[in-house]
Amino acid sequence: MTEQSIIAGCLQNDAASQKELYNRYSPKMLSVSYRFAHNREDAEDMLQEAFIKIFSQIHTFQNKGAFEGWIRRIVVHTCINFLKKNKKFSDNVDITYATTVYVKEETIPSIMQAKQVVECIKLLPLGYKTVLNLYAIEGYSHKEIGNLLDIEESTSRSQYTRAKAMLETILIKKRIINNPKSELNWMGSI
Repeated sequence: MTEQSIIAGCLQNDAASQKELYNRYSPKMLSVSYRFAHNREDAEDMLQEAFIKIFSQIHTFQNKGAFEGWIRRIVVHTCINFLKKNKKFSDNVDITYATTVYVKEETIPSIMQAKQVVECIKLLPLGYKTVLNLYAIEGYSHKEIGNLLDIEESTSRSQYTRAKAMLETILIKKRIINNPKSELNWMGSI
């Protein structure tokens, strides 16, 4: 099935088209929701909610941009709403730790395995992890993150800075990186 035929079928509530859409995009979107979740069960719940929205909102897709990008935005927004609804975003890091973190701009070697990075990101406090995922991986601006999470843009920036520093500390402690001056290209700069 082509992407266009899947979309057309989903617009007609065709079960085979919906199944094809789910089978084609759910593995990649599960990895997106897993980065925001506390555990696999939460990630699966987020994904299920996202696909319900995708099927009910598919008529709003206007063929402007990639269909996968449209799906991804729905998944990300669903994850954020899930965290807010379940008050899981309200987890805060101990401020005494946050103020003692030494921020380094260049970290994580480019040869780092993505799986190792994701596992280490999951160890961050939820607020840090969420901002880091939205900014560095999903490409949202700090202003957009502030709007999504109902926080100030400056709070997003500071959470991101602290998340990078804490992530570097975790990576060093786990002996994943040794050189704290290694490159951090994929996370961008503030």
